[in-house]
Amino acid sequence: MKSISILGSTGSIGVNTLKVVEHLKDEFRVVALGAGGNVEVLAQQIKQFQPELVAVKDEKCAEGLLEHLHQIGAKSPKIELNEKGLISVATHEKAESVVSATVGAIGFVPTLRAIEAGKRIALANKETLVMAGELMTKAAEKHKAEILPVDSEHNALHQCLRGETKVEVKRLILTASGGPFRTKTKAEIENATIAEALNHPNWKMGAKITIDSATLMNKGLEVIEAHWLFGFDADRISVIVHPQSVIHSMVEMVDGSIIAQLGVTDMKHAIQYALTYPNRQQNCLEPLDFTKITNLQFEQPDLEKFPCLALAYRALRTGGTLPAVLNAANEISVQAFLDGKIRLSEIAQINENVMNLYEIKPANSLETILSADNWGRESARKMLETKSQAVTLLS
Repeated sequence: MKSISILGSTGSIGVNTLKVVEHLKDEFRVVALGAGGNVEVLAQQIKQFQPELVAVKDEKCAEGLLEHLHQIGAKSPKIELNEKGLISVATHEKAESVVSATVGAIGFVPTLRAIEAGKRIALANKETLVMAGELMTKAAEKHKAEILPVDSEHNALHQCLRGETKVEVKRLILTASGGPFRTKTKAEIENATIAEALNHPNWKMGAKITIDSATLMNKGLEVIEAHWLFGFDADRISVIVHPQSVIHSMVEMVDGSIIAQLGVTDMKHAIQYALTYPNRQQNCLEPLDFTKITNLQFEQPDLEKFPCLALAYRALRTGGTLPAVLNAANEISVQAFLDGKIRLSEIAQINENVMNLYEIKPANSLETILSADNWGRESARKMLETKSQAVTLLS
């Protein structure tokens, strides 16, 4: 039986990971869970899976967790706090694999420490490679840590590339659903409500990644992630809009052949693949029914309507710490939209303005990357404050 740790256990990927573990209960056991503030869900997870260690974001959450555990009659494991606690979860001595499923940059350092500890990483936190792809991949090589993608698109590419050599590949093709605004005008996107942006047509995900999908920033981050996972430059990574999300990604070979991975739109498939690789196991999902697929559409992404995708390509081509800065600015601007402070179209504007102001540095140390991340966040916050002050003056 293999032991695993999960960073972000109460989020969408974490919850689905535990469903996979429940399905493969004779194959895996959970030794550690890292979460944020959703202590009610975490308490139920602790009762069912009985980990030895959990991490929550602060002392108040720890107190709330103990209260919930008492209410449901569950024994408390060891509890640690904040990033230090997440690092303990990621490096738990019994964990052979670590599912990195936290949202945003908070998962960066714990995932790096898991790599340095030689763990197999099932990576769902794309920001980790966006911020520090060079650092992460070098550490993985040095410590012989395997990184397996959980994002459905990269997981699909991993499956398509099994047995192929890099020289045989012409390009990687990431598919995108197009999100809720694929058929909307630029004006409609500018005035989109929070509820409209959160109404993804195909996938049920957390708020941040759903907004990223609405702006196509999520696909841009995936382009950067694909570069570090598979070693192809920006010109050999394409994005195609595929509204049905049946084909999760494709690989075009030099001889013109296209290898595609198809499947139902359920993250449990990718999660199980990453956990059981190189073996395949019977899963708990309904198979893809080809008789119900009446249409497969493909379109080029509209960069005028979705400029965030172009910003991500720019960050990848420029390199250095610019991807980390873009990621940081985007996290702040997305939250500002979710808080009702800016319009959806202003996310890209803030991201671009922050990028334009930044003086790029080599992304060759943890300190440099964290500094770039902090600079991107502070710069985005200052722009939001300036905008808020201007609105107050006008009113």
